[in-house]
Amino acid sequence: MTKRWVNRPEGSTWGDWGENDEWGRKNLLTPDRIKAAAAEVQEGLAFCLSMPLDMPGGNSVNPKRFPPKFGPVFHPPGGDTFYYNLDWSEWQDGNMDVSSDECTTIWNQYSTQWDSFAHVGSMFDADGDGEPERVYYNGFRADEEILGPEHPDGMGARKLSVAGMAEACMQGRGVLLDMVAHHGHERVVVGYDELMRMFEADDIVVEEGDMFLFHTGWDDMIMEMGGNPDAKKLHSSGAVLDGFDDKLLQWITDSGVVALISDNMAVEDSNGFGETHGGCSRLPIHRHCLFRLGVHLGEIWYLSALAKALRERGRSRFLLTAPPLYLPGAVGSPATPVATI
Repeated sequence: MTKRWVNRPEGSTWGDWGENDEWGRKNLLTPDRIKAAAAEVQEGLAFCLSMPLDMPGGNSVNPKRFPPKFGPVFHPPGGDTFYYNLDWSEWQDGNMDVSSDECTTIWNQYSTQWDSFAHVGSMFDADGDGEPERVYYNGFRADEEILGPEHPDGMGARKLSVAGMAEACMQGRGVLLDMVAHHGHERVVVGYDELMRMFEADDIVVEEGDMFLFHTGWDDMIMEMGGNPDAKKLHSSGAVLDGFDDKLLQWITDSGVVALISDNMAVEDSNGFGETHGGCSRLPIHRHCLFRLGVHLGEIWYLSALAKALRERGRSRFLLTAPPLYLPGAVGSPATPVATI
């Protein structure tokens, strides 16, 4: 097949696993690495790492995303009887069943979520004609593979969707850093030097093929707010990674991590904007990971209980099983991750 790109971003992994690769560094989740992750299970204790999917509540934290909405299913289709608490004796003599069904509208990235590589791309001259175009990881193109709502073939990511993540299973070794133990709920922008300091203090080692998670306290704050979040307080609390620190971006590259995951909204500071590796960006870690390296991002996970259990045991590693919904075309997905220690 003809390559989709002539140029690839500096320091990227485009083409490293083939010109049609959609997995990125998920390719590093080899059977041997998954077996090594399973060996981290010592007690068989499992932790749900998902927030309730109706949290944070409302849309003040992110105005374009809303909680799930439930809707009715009708019996028969096109009729006016709700298929909910349905007494079948009214429809079939002698039938004692009572049954319920429903439909749900979900904003895929409202609560605990994965970002696919189709979530964030960049303007980049991939075809070498001197003009940048809208491209995503490994050169897949807007309106060619990532189709918008006005496309005649219908909206959806024909490549790079969360379906590839589901196929890869997203299971491997998780490594967690509890930033709350170092900074409490203080708003701290964490660069490379501070990250390395915390690693050394907690004796944390991140290896190629690992999924790196960090706890900032957002999860407990959201739960304590009970569905009525104080967005101003949240956005001024908790640690975030500094996407404008070139040394931190280089660490993400060199570490070989498969995913970066946090309990906050964006992993990085979502209020920034400026020049960074590859040009101006509002979310440079998103661009570096999703567009350049093929590293997935997880956001608004519930990490508090796991962080406490690991800290009590002097541990940081565990088996992480975290597939998204197998939803072809989706650029993000809710998830119900499980950590086992």
